[in-house]
Amino acid sequence: MIRPSPPRSILITGASSGIGAALARRYARPGVRLALGGRDPARLAAVAAACRQAGAQVAERGVEVTDREAMTGWIEDADRQSPLDLVIANAGVAGTQLPPGPERMRAIFAVNLDGVLNTIEPAQAAMAARRRGQLALMSSLASFRGFPNAPAYCSSKAAVRFLGESLRARLGQSGIIVSVICPGFVATPMTAGNRFAMPLLMSPERAAAIIERGLARGKARIAFPLRTYWGVRLLAALPRGPIDTLAARAPAKE
Repeated sequence: MIRPSPPRSILITGASSGIGAALARRYARPGVRLALGGRDPARLAAVAAACRQAGAQVAERGVEVTDREAMTGWIEDADRQSPLDLVIANAGVAGTQLPPGPERMRAIFAVNLDGVLNTIEPAQAAMAARRRGQLALMSSLASFRGFPNAPAYCSSKAAVRFLGESLRARLGQSGIIVSVICPGFVATPMTAGNRFAMPLLMSPERAAAIIERGLARGKARIAFPLRTYWGVRLLAALPRGPIDTLAARAPAKE
């Protein structure tokens, strides 16, 4: 396993709340430059202020990850200011955060999948030219099995996981380390709307600590909590009929 050097220039999408905000605060320290993107200007400004208080240099940008042109401009500008060592494509959305209607599935894919592509494509070009850097793609433990109450979320996160796992060997030839992050239930605005039990729910700060350690080791897959991880792997191996019947009783998320 190749271990990356400690990152000094880090870009994080979805940094205005949840895991993204916790990661920004986790990495904030003297000698580190953070480029933080998010959709909520007020919350993003508060996160940026906390990171500056911790000693980091911070440049925040209100940006939609679905806007390919804006994302390319932002990432290229951030890389010119300070060559990026680590880019975390964290921004994501679940159905509970969107209004109901026929466009909700497409909106989930636009953020969760297109948003990741819009983040890593401009970053990997600059990293490949330097033959160093790390890309982290935020997937989910929901990527290991399709659940009937969240088809777009599960499938979009599965696409992200397969994308990252496929790119790891390919981009490794260019000196780029690719890691896929698969969290379980984390107490964030995304999970706040869930109307079902969330086993082993953890804080964003705890999740950020696990993610930071995994990225520092250059791990291919950072999946946690381990009990939930092995639980979903077991569910994926069981016959679909009985499990689908039970899962269909859960409240719909999208």
